This record gives sequence, C-alpha cells and structure tokens, in this order.
Amino acid sequence: MRVVVTGGAGFIGSALVDQLVKRGDQVLVIDNFSAGSEKNLEEAKNASAKELVIENCDIRNIETTKLITDYGPSVIFHLAAQVDVRASVEDPLNDLETNLVGLIRVLEGGRKAETTKIVLASSGGTIYGEPDAKQLPLNEDSPWNPLSPYGVSKLAGGLYVNAYSSLYGLRGTTLALANVYGPRQDPHGEAGVVAIFAGKLLNRELCTIYGTGMQTRDFVFVDDVAAAFVASIESGDGKLLNIGTGTETSIQYLYEEMALASGIESAPEKGAERSGEIERSALDPSLAEEILGWSPQTSLRDGIHSTLEWFKSKKEETS
Repeated sequence: MRVVVTGGAGFIGSALVDQLVKRGDQVLVIDNFSAGSEKNLEEAKNASAKELVIENCDIRNIETTKLITDYGPSVIFHLAAQVDVRASVEDPLNDLETNLVGLIRVLEGGRKAETTKIVLASSGGTIYGEPDAKQLPLNEDSPWNPLSPYGVSKLAGGLYVNAYSSLYGLRGTTLALANVYGPRQDPHGEAGVVAIFAGKLLNRELCTIYGTGMQTRDFVFVDDVAAAFVASIESGDGKLLNIGTGTETSIQYLYEEMALASGIESAPEKGAERSGEIERSALDPSLAEEILGWSPQTSLRDGIHSTLEWFKSKKEETS
C-alpha cells in the first residue's frame, strides 16, 4: 500500500513510519524538519530504504499538494502541525496557516490523487478545553471548548476532514491524542514533560514542577499511538476517536516514578503555576477499542523505562 505521512520525521510520525515499513507499505514522508529529524527515520531506512521516500517540504507550500497528487497514496496520515499552545496565542496567524492552510494543501492532494482515506492527528488535550473533573475521563460526546488558537485549529481540522468526506468521498478519521510520550521526543523547547524530566534526570539536573504538581495528564506511549493510526486505515470512518489510557497521572507522581527509575532521590524545584494550564485531563479510549480494536498496551512504568533507556543511549552516543 502507498501511504503518505506528513510530519513523518517527527516524534510520533517516525514511530508510525516504523510500523508502516514493517507492514511492507511504501511510504512518502513530507516534513520541513523544523521539529523532526532525518535521524528519526534511520531505522525505517535500514529496514526498507527502497520503499521510503523523504521530501523536505513545508505543508503550507502548494508543492505539498503536487507531491501527494503525483505519489498517488491510498492513505494519508496527517501529523505535521504547529503544536505549541503558547506559540498559537502569541502568533495565531502562523498557527492558522500551518494547521489549516497546511491541512487544505494535504486534503487537496488527497482529492486529486483519489486517495481513499485520511487519518488526522488532533489534540484531546485542547479541543475539549477545561472539563468538569466529574466528567473525567472524557468521552467523544464531551462538549468542545477549545481555549487557544491551537485548540480551535485542531478542532476545525477535524471538521474540514469531515467536509472533504461529504464533498469528495475522501474517508476520514480524526484521532484526539492524549499526552504522548516516548523515545525520540525532544526534551528541548515545547516538549512533553516526560521528555523534559528524562533529559534533566539523566544530566543530574533539577527538574521543575510548576504549580502544585497535582495537575493530571493522560500519558500514552508513542508506539501505542502509532498502532492506533495503523488501525484507522480500515476502520473509524467519519469518527473522532480519543486515543489515551483513561487514567489520570499527577505530575508529582510522574516525577517520583521517573526519579526512582533514574536512581535520583532529590526533590524537584517548585515553580509558579503557569497561566492557562488545564488542571486535569484524561481521555476515555473505550470507543477506539470498540471501533478500531485498539487499546493502550504499555503501562506507564514500562513506558518510562523504555523512554529513559532511549535517552540514556543517545546521551552515551554523544559523550
């Protein structure tokens, strides 16, 4: 099967590419390498160099449409995006151009290529906004209430996918992702807290917990998330599906588990609460299990150990 993965050199995208290559799929990766790295694709290259094509292109560029049209994929996985909530507040126009204009470029490529299916990466942490804690874990019937331009653009993206399905028969599934973590996540910049903690703990630097530390997130391992994308090839048409564990984990507990696994006994620093941060979050994955046959397979403890081992191996390579 011929497939396109936008953002395929990124953290989640490269994990998906690995699984697609192992399936025997032919893969076109479209990435501008602003966040991703070609190093993330080394495993896929080694496994099947002939079946992997990599194009350096910004999804906002009209060239994206041409690349997809010429490649003629059966399935498109659209993961390329502007993913920084705070950056979306500071520069909402850039967020709109990347997440919506870029999506339209991709959808137009799919339309012209008569692609069968598109699977869109959305954000379960932002499209629902600040939920009533009594509703946790949130299911797909929870009201939408994005509180940032990023949340708005990801929500609108799913609606565009639905519109193209109605207009042109391009079947679509939107996956609302919880807090994804794992190997290849960049600990610098706007990274997930697991990657940030991993980088600092292995360097024997103090970690910082902002606010009380009792704020919760739903941490789901990257390989499990990639498996959800693959499962969406044949199922989930027209659906928004939550991809998470349904379990709340406090940032304080996360730190304690990661510090224990790293052999660190020091307490973290405390920082001021960050404005706009959601207090609690968890996504109910029951519908994904029902429709996709998908459920998370990696425990938080196992995922933490895998992540720390990866960061440790990379540290040793550069030392």
